Amino acid sequence: MRGRSVVLGVGNVLNRDEGLGVHALRLLEGRLPDGGPVEAIDGGVLGLNLLPLVEECERLLVLDAVDRGAPPGTLVEMDRDEIPLFAGVKMSQHQITMQEVLGLAQVRGKLPPVLRLVGLQPEDLSIGIEMSVAIEAALPQVVDRAAEVVAAWQEEDARV
Repeated sequence: MRGRSVVLGVGNVLNRDEGLGVHALRLLEGRLPDGGPVEAIDGGVLGLNLLPLVEECERLLVLDAVDRGAPPGTLVEMDRDEIPLFAGVKMSQHQITMQEVLGLAQVRGKLPPVLRLVGLQPEDLSIGIEMSVAIEAALPQVVDRAAEVVAAWQEEDARV
């Protein structure tokens, strides 16, 4: 059996589009088998408190708002080596902390071997609990892509 596989939704649901990782995780949970080998975890804005979780994973999928300067609602997907791991590149308001978590895991030699980020370019990070129209419309893309990643992991496990 493989090591720990986790889908981690991060973001602040009180800052409109910033919470899309958490919202996407909630939608994805209904598509994951109960008691399956992939854990769905709401990381919210726990920041450095997520370091032990990150370091225990063999496979980690992060769902998040990602500022890449693209049009709002654009699907963003990055693999392990493409994700900026330190605060020098700001991906979203809370992401600096998540980047530090990933950077610390890397420095400590414990960055998950399989790491992927799936998210959307946010439109509105202001205070509020509703996502923007663009993000609300594109959210199913994130959930579908995350489900595909998890399905590929499960296929991999079935072959072992």
